[in-house]
This record gives sequence, structure tokens and C-alpha cells, in this order.
Amino acid sequence: MKFTKDHEWVRLEGDVATVGITKHAADQLGDVVFVETPEAGRAVSQKDGFAVVESVKAASDVYAPVSGEVIEGNDALASAPETVNADPEGAGWFAKIKVSDASELDGLMDRAAYDAFLASL
Repeated sequence: MKFTKDHEWVRLEGDVATVGITKHAADQLGDVVFVETPEAGRAVSQKDGFAVVESVKAASDVYAPVSGEVIEGNDALASAPETVNADPEGAGWFAKIKVSDASELDGLMDRAAYDAFLASL
């Protein structure tokens, strides 16, 4: 699993990246009340906003940690947005992206680096 400074995570399986927000991001947002996931077929570029998450505190864009084509949005979040709070790095994933440039993952943090980044905030 890799992480961004914007608190997204990405897990690569073959050439498909599953993407979501970190536990830290979910905790900072508070109770998530709405999630808008991207449609399949949508092309995304690294660092582009591609999803929206709204909580009782704020609305935030979710940024693509990698470039590629969305092959699946997590439609279950529409009716159960609280899943993002309950399991942000598991069932609360936002989208699956067919990665166009796997080298983009090299610029992301591993868990130890992300934890160190959080400690510096």
C-alpha cells in the first residue's frame, strides 16, 4: 500500500489500483454523510480530483494517486457512506483504476514514511 500527502491510499494488484482515503483523513473528516465516486470509463490523471467526500464538517475532493482509467467506482458508498469511517482502508475504497503509468507509484510514500509524515503535521 502507498500513500499521498493528501491522505489517499493506493493498493496495486497487477495493473489495477484500488484507491481510497486514509484512516487519518476519515478521522479528520468526522462522520461521512455523502460520497460521490467516479464513473467507469473516466480517464484520470495523477493529482486530479476524481471523487468527492462530504462529512458533517466539510466537503473534500479526493485526488487520484495514479493516472489511468476508472474501471469501477464503489457504488455501495452511495447508500452506506459511513463505510468510509468504519473501514477507510478496506471496504471504504472509492475506485479501481487501470493504471497507465506504474512508475507514478514510485513517488508515493510507504506506510512508514506516511506515518512519519503524519507525525510531522
